[in-house]
Formats: sequence, C-alpha cells, structure tokens
Amino acid sequence: MYGLFFVFAFAVICSLIFAFILRFTSAREGSVQYVITALSFIGLFGGGFLSGGKRKEKGWLIGGLTGLIYSLVVFLFQYLGYDRLFDAEQVIYHTCYTLIAMMGGILGVNIATNNSRRSI
Repeated sequence: MYGLFFVFAFAVICSLIFAFILRFTSAREGSVQYVITALSFIGLFGGGFLSGGKRKEKGWLIGGLTGLIYSLVVFLFQYLGYDRLFDAEQVIYHTCYTLIAMMGGILGVNIATNNSRRSI
C-alpha cells in the first residue's frame, strides 16, 4: 500500500504543478505530453520500488500488483466518470506502467535485501 500511496501522491503533485504551468504560461498540452508520460513512468517505478523494498520478497509480484491496481483505479475513474473504456494506446501505456512498476519492485527487493545483509 505504501507504493500505491506514493504513486497517487506523486501523480497529484505532478498534476497540480502541470495544471499551474498550463494555466499561467503559454505552454500547451501537446508540448508537455512526453514530460508527463516520463513522470508517470518515474512515479510508477518509485511506487514499485517502495513496495518491493517494504515487502523484501517477490518484488515482481508486489510491483506488478501496484501497477495493476493503479491501472484499475484509472480505468474505473475513466469508465465511471467519463463513460469511456481504454483505447489501444492506453492499454499499451498501462501495460508498460505495470512492467515498470514490476521492475521497480524487483530492484526495491534487491536493494533492501542487500542493505540488510550488509548490516548483519
């Protein structure tokens, strides 16, 4: 759950920052699209990393669950709020989000495990 809270907190903070940037500058959505996508990947990697580090085992599973739950919440928000399903592009993005969170979970487990071995 720590990783999921991190992902959503990171998303909210980044959304607020970019909302202010888009509102008070001449920047357009298309010009910051790749930056927002990169920050989404960073946030999900960080959430998977945190989840894997806390769990200290099965990082691929806990990171994958973090990515899947994130995608499920986004899907439910989009479906219930806007009455739209994921299109093909969004399915690809959310598959990549889940894979990135899995990689973060794997790395989080390995770094947390290595640090605990050194301290003994």
